Amino acid sequence: MGTNLSLLRGGRKTTFVRRWRVWEHFRDFFPVKLMKTAELNPNKNYILGCHPHGILSVGAFTCFSTDSCGFNEVFPGLRCHLAVLAGLFRIPLFREYLMCAGLYPVSKPSLAHLLSKSGKGNAVVIVIGGAAESLASSPGVNTVVMKQRKGFVRVALEFGADLVPVYSFGENELFKQVIFSDGSLGRKLQDLFKKIMGFAPCLFVGERLAFLPYKTPVTTVVGSPISVPKRVTPTEEEVDHYHRLYMEALAKLFHEHKVSCGIAESHKLQII
Repeated sequence: MGTNLSLLRGGRKTTFVRRWRVWEHFRDFFPVKLMKTAELNPNKNYILGCHPHGILSVGAFTCFSTDSCGFNEVFPGLRCHLAVLAGLFRIPLFREYLMCAGLYPVSKPSLAHLLSKSGKGNAVVIVIGGAAESLASSPGVNTVVMKQRKGFVRVALEFGADLVPVYSFGENELFKQVIFSDGSLGRKLQDLFKKIMGFAPCLFVGERLAFLPYKTPVTTVVGSPISVPKRVTPTEEEVDHYHRLYMEALAKLFHEHKVSCGIAESHKLQII
């Protein structure tokens, strides 16, 4: 019971872990940059949907689970909480790091705790596409999996948290992935692992003995908030409405910033 409660409240969060000097070196390797396009009111709560997942979610990890990109200075008064797959908390030792860094499992109890029992000024970050999106990650690809991902919108309505789209430009350029075709043995094994653990093992290569990611800039752009009313029991029509608004805002964010972030004007965002 004690462990579950600790997970629910962000483990054993320590500022020291989030401010490790190693995260500054990690940030500078690519480099990773956090970019603001609009103010976020610290008297409100937010759900930030981060896209795309990529192989390792470097943009989301660096900007929202460490202090190396200066989130607190960019968005004063907000407390940032990165929510990750619950399956990651089953990995020995890594689980201890997650808890010390104050990460949360993506679960209804955790999100409810953050959005209803922790006051205002909470920015909960969720990588919406998850394991399914990681399997589509490849250089030159800008695909997000979210047409059927509506749970985060329902939670936003239940707690009156505004929605904010976030796009990490360059995330899919960090590794070259071996893409298995549907129905192949490789894809079946990936799907089986995903079903058991909640995330999929990807076969990928980088540079320098195929171990390190490519040194490609990653710019994580935080979009404008979408005002969401509080509905204790939201209807399907309300969920669909705000889900549609979110997808439109994400596409707008992508197209407004793609060229300045190194993506060709001709590239489109594919939402599946």
